[in-house]
Amino acid sequence: MLRGRTDQTIDPKSRIILPKQFRKYLLDEHGNTLVLTNFDNCVLAFPKEEWLDFEDRLNKLPSGDRNVRAYKRFLLSGATECTFDRQGRLLIPPSLKTYANLQRDVVIIGLSDRFEIWDKKRFDAGLDQIKDFEKSDKGSEFLDKLGL
Repeated sequence: MLRGRTDQTIDPKSRIILPKQFRKYLLDEHGNTLVLTNFDNCVLAFPKEEWLDFEDRLNKLPSGDRNVRAYKRFLLSGATECTFDRQGRLLIPPSLKTYANLQRDVVIIGLSDRFEIWDKKRFDAGLDQIKDFEKSDKGSEFLDKLGL
């Protein structure tokens, strides 16, 4: 499983070091090939097998729907197959680095079967929005549904 948060930096060659627990899980379960794409102002990373399952579900959506076509274009045009090296370094393609506005400081967050790479300032701003949501009536309803 890919869980947790790690603060990292991007080196001058646009590489980040994946968290050790992510590398171990990926190598044990999926190998070192990932598919990166643009999503929600960050870089979304899937193990290759998980990406292929996701892509299959995406391709089953109705192509007559204009929004589906636009979303497929967006996700698939950004999809780039990458590998991480023995030191756990992952090269972020320039187009994805630009899209996600990745600067020096980044945050890597695990989402069970995939992970996201965020610009730290953007991620922290999003956390402020979550705090506001938690305090709202909608946030309370959501937490009740989860049993929290």
